[in-house]
Amino acid sequence: MQILHLDSSMTYSIIGSGKVGSALARQFARSGIPVGIANTRGPLSLAALTHELGDSIVAQPLEQALSADIVILAIPFSAHRDIGRKMTCWNDKIVIDAMNTYGVPPQELGDRASTDVVATSFVGARVVKTFNQLPAARLAEHPTQDGGRRVMFVWSRDQDANIIVTELVDQLGFAPISLGTIDEGGKLLGLGGALILQNIVKYQ
Repeated sequence: MQILHLDSSMTYSIIGSGKVGSALARQFARSGIPVGIANTRGPLSLAALTHELGDSIVAQPLEQALSADIVILAIPFSAHRDIGRKMTCWNDKIVIDAMNTYGVPPQELGDRASTDVVATSFVGARVVKTFNQLPAARLAEHPTQDGGRRVMFVWSRDQDANIIVTELVDQLGFAPISLGTIDEGGKLLGLGGALILQNIVKYQ
């Protein structure tokens, strides 16, 4: 089986312009990686952010942002189903789940990893969990600290998608650690998981 890798022609978008979405936009801008950003209020509401961050951050209508090769969900968990319904089939697109499940009733998740729950709303997508481990203010900071790089864990049930997103995390300046496709990985990155809100720094 051929293992895919991050391609320079891939396009990216961030759905959500709150604290997490804005923090991720700052990391893309710092790294010089073009990314679209969208919310439900429309591109005009993003004018101040895109003006501040520069030309690599482009405000887009939601429908245009969803056409990117890699779509990052930086929205409240309760909003992901509405986004998932925007497309009947996600056609092997990579969807990054950067959400947390604060305030979500435990019965809504059952014994499933939250990313598995998200995947049911994104039919045909390859869903990857990452970017949810740091508070938004820390996520927005330069990923280097004391001569090392902040660790960002990555988990998916799809091996190729896991590799591609791990490479993206590295390009954004974090030290990615892949949890592979093991069942336990998703729960480690879920609400209350052992890896949540951990400012772990990796040194060379």
